[in-house]
Parts: sequence; C-alpha cells; structure tokens
Amino acid sequence: MAQPEQPQIYLISPPEIELSRFPDQLARVLDAQPVACVRLALSSHDEDTLCRAADAVREVTIARDVALVIERHILLVERLGLDGVHLTDAARSVRKARKELGKDAIVGAFCAASRHDGMTAGEAGADYVSFGPVGDTPLGDGTIAEHELFDWWSQMIEVPVVAEGALDTDLVAALAPVTDFFGIGDEIWMDDDPTAALKALLAPLGNG
Repeated sequence: MAQPEQPQIYLISPPEIELSRFPDQLARVLDAQPVACVRLALSSHDEDTLCRAADAVREVTIARDVALVIERHILLVERLGLDGVHLTDAARSVRKARKELGKDAIVGAFCAASRHDGMTAGEAGADYVSFGPVGDTPLGDGTIAEHELFDWWSQMIEVPVVAEGALDTDLVAALAPVTDFFGIGDEIWMDDDPTAALKALLAPLGNG
C-alpha cells in the first residue's frame, strides 16, 4: 500500500518583523527546507508598513519560487504582486476574494475548529482551509482543533487542509497522516535559530 504523501510546510510570518533581519532569516529557512507557501501575517494595518514588508519578503520568495499570500488585505494582493490572500473570518469573505482576485489567485480561509465553516469556505471557492490552534495556547478562547476534525476532513473533503497553532513534535507526528500542510510561525520565529527550530519540529517526518 502506498505511503500517504507527507504534509507540506506553510510558513507564517511573525505579527511584527524587522526588515533589517527577517528577510535574511526567512531566506535561510527557505534554503534549508522545502516550503510550499509563506503567509505575511502582520498585525499592522498601516499601508506603508505592509507594503514595505511585502516588497522585502516577496524578493525572498520569488527568488525561490515559493508562493506568498497576505493575511486579510484582499485589496493589496494585486497591487503588491502577491499570490493570494489568507482570510481570517472563516467563510465570510471567500466569495468576495475570489471575485476580486480571479480564479488563479490563492484564497485560503482560517476556520478555527468549525467543520461547518470549513465546508462552507470550501464550497465558496477556498483553495485551502486552515484549522487551529491544534495545541494549547493562552491566545484565543481555548478552543482546540482536535485530531478528529482533521481525520474526518482528510477522509471526506478534497479541499486541502492546514493544521496550525501551537504545534510541537508530538502534534506533528500525530497529525502528519491527516493534514496536507503544517502552518508554522511562532514555533520557530521565537527561537534564536529558526532554521534549526524548524528542523527539530519536523523531526517526526524524517526529513533529515
């Protein structure tokens, strides 16, 4: 029987980045590990801040043929030459984003731990759905996206799924058979050596 494909890596930027440091950090991570997509997930709503960050990060991702999406800001996608948008309001903006950006753009939707929201987002045209957090975190309302949700989704739904939020090696090992992507952010960026941190986190996948 064929082995299921291993999940791909989907990197999520920190909410704040230093332009003097982060692009180099990101480049080192991308050079060390195959990554499918990077999400620019800044907390700032300042247009100038977002544009400068996107320009710096895009330079790194384009050089390595890695997709780059921005969190929430549909209107900046085409203007900044990005590959798509990651929506944080479950299924509510998916149709709008798809209409605005066209069929070739990436449109993803974060659906917390709601199977219903995930299905609605998929039906509305999302390219992927993300569920999380999958581990314990003081952030949010304490809701966890359980293993059973990913298990059910992987068997019943064709839309790719991302597991994100408070990942550790045990969760990587447990979720690997039932998710398409691991969304990894603070787990590595808070470390002095993000490249080594990512390698350690992914050790259960046996990627070397």
